[in-house]
Amino acid sequence: MTDAAGLPVWIGANFWSRAGGPRMWTDRYDPGVVREELAVLASHGLNMTRSFFFWPDFHPEPDRLDEDCIARFADFLDAHRDAGMTTIPTFIVGHMSGENWDPAWRGGRDLYRDVWFVGRQAWYVRELTARFHEHPAVSGWLLSNEVPIYGGEAPHGDVTAWAQLLIDAIRAAGATQPVSVGDGAWGIETTGHDSGFRVRELAALTQFVGPHVYRMESDQVRQHLKAAWVAELCRIAGLPIVLEEFGVTDAFVSAEGAASYYRQQLYNTLTAGVSGWIAWNNTDFDDLVAERPYSHHPFELHFGITDSAGAPKPALLELERFAGDLREMDAAGLRRPAARTALVLPSHLAEGYPFSRETEREHIVAVGEQAYAAAREAHLPVDVVRESADGGIAAGYDLYLLPSVKQLCGPTWRQLVALADEGAVVYASYSAGETNAQRGPWWAFTEELFGVRIDSAYGLVEPIDDELVTLELTGALGAPAGLRPGDRLRVRAAGTDDARSMLPVTVTEGEVLATDAHGRPALIARRHGSGLAVLCTYPLEYLASRLGRVNPEDTWRLYDALAAEAGVRRPIVLDDPRVFADVLEHADGRRFAVLASQHAEPRTLTPVVASGALHALDGAPAADVDLGPYGTQVREIR
Repeated sequence: MTDAAGLPVWIGANFWSRAGGPRMWTDRYDPGVVREELAVLASHGLNMTRSFFFWPDFHPEPDRLDEDCIARFADFLDAHRDAGMTTIPTFIVGHMSGENWDPAWRGGRDLYRDVWFVGRQAWYVRELTARFHEHPAVSGWLLSNEVPIYGGEAPHGDVTAWAQLLIDAIRAAGATQPVSVGDGAWGIETTGHDSGFRVRELAALTQFVGPHVYRMESDQVRQHLKAAWVAELCRIAGLPIVLEEFGVTDAFVSAEGAASYYRQQLYNTLTAGVSGWIAWNNTDFDDLVAERPYSHHPFELHFGITDSAGAPKPALLELERFAGDLREMDAAGLRRPAARTALVLPSHLAEGYPFSRETEREHIVAVGEQAYAAAREAHLPVDVVRESADGGIAAGYDLYLLPSVKQLCGPTWRQLVALADEGAVVYASYSAGETNAQRGPWWAFTEELFGVRIDSAYGLVEPIDDELVTLELTGALGAPAGLRPGDRLRVRAAGTDDARSMLPVTVTEGEVLATDAHGRPALIARRHGSGLAVLCTYPLEYLASRLGRVNPEDTWRLYDALAAEAGVRRPIVLDDPRVFADVLEHADGRRFAVLASQHAEPRTLTPVVASGALHALDGAPAADVDLGPYGTQVREIR
């Protein structure tokens, strides 16, 4: 079996031919058009596609496959081989672009739990795999396409057993290529909603995890980081991450907007550790406007990276440029440097504890994402570190960020005291959460850690009545370059009546670093030997997460000061939170800076590199970097 660690760097497109769309395997199949379409993709640097066995056509009867469809798919594979490309076939394709299609003989049977029906699926998967697994153009397999939309949700044990049986069928047929599920990675670990498709359980059966990212946003920075944040959440699987579907329809955005969206998703996910990119999709379908699903979902017509005549669109040109950068860097050898900062996610997100609520889990995802944006604005590399099921987090970091946290396990609070005692900087901001169930901080050892006593009334929250939350520094944090007395941090207030609240405290052993507009303690620090614990009584990350067009907001300045206090050495920094700057290392010792501007207008900037100097990929010195609107650049650090 192909080792997950040895996956190729895939950059490609989800593929339906413009001559037929989902019905391309019928007599509409046009070998010449397919080869033209693949030639355009290959000439722009793409090396693979994701393809689809349209289930109703390939499996017309319970014990029969359609041999004409199979012959056309064989030709499709030959076309890939001739173009120097590979493909990942997808088996259970009952959902596509806003509509579900069943095999005519399904009869309403449960996709996961009807024994006979699962047996028919396994037979279908095994037979198709046996036909094609030796073809050199097949580089992987996917069980399904967004099957939670098609088959519905189910208990996670049933879902995992279904996946096991179909993967066993692939292996029984002799296939050695990597396999994944194709469900979109929309499980409890990444969304807070338990659909039954648990990323960790499925990871035990598969060789890569493939998120599908089309989420809507109210903030441009969060939207540009959306797929990167989802990738960070998918790292819980411990497998390579392939951005299996992402893209944008021309119905929603201009050509320039589509290009900048692709550009940002590609480069920001590269620095988040993604190692494969499959755009949705290869072509527009103008000639299919009267056919389902496009007739009732017309925005689905124009997700293509080529138009309906096969001409490249701006998104394909962005993919071409990205593919060129990947070649220059020899992307298969890239890795992220070890981070010295941990962005901590409570285990209440992934563990499904008794009497936990989906709203609480969604809160963890939202505030974590906003904290991730603030860290990127502070040019602060972070590892997303998950609390273990029984409490406890990874040791060894210089800075721990616990943004707008309501819940952690008891042992973790004790460990945070020990981490501070051992020299780390531990930061936590309070949040009551968005439900009124046991509303308040599920904290322990608060006084031991922060040197404060909680001073709230039982059953009540202290509302934030100010429209603009202002924290004025009375002490220094991260001196000399961090926050100084008189500096102010400002965040607009937002959120529900439960969560738009602050934590009143009485300071005992702590030192007040900042007060709010009413003179109440807002930032409190307590020394622990060479370490420090810092409490923010306002849920800064939560407030910002509930606002549109808010980033960059001042939380990045707090994170910047915390990093300075912790002695975190950032490999590359800029005097501009609207330009992300990250570093990747190659196994051969080379280092690369990846810059992504969040400005809608051009910028010229001079990054400060901790060690070395910037050069263009062709070797020429390049201390200054010119970035276009929402532009990206890669530079080598020598």
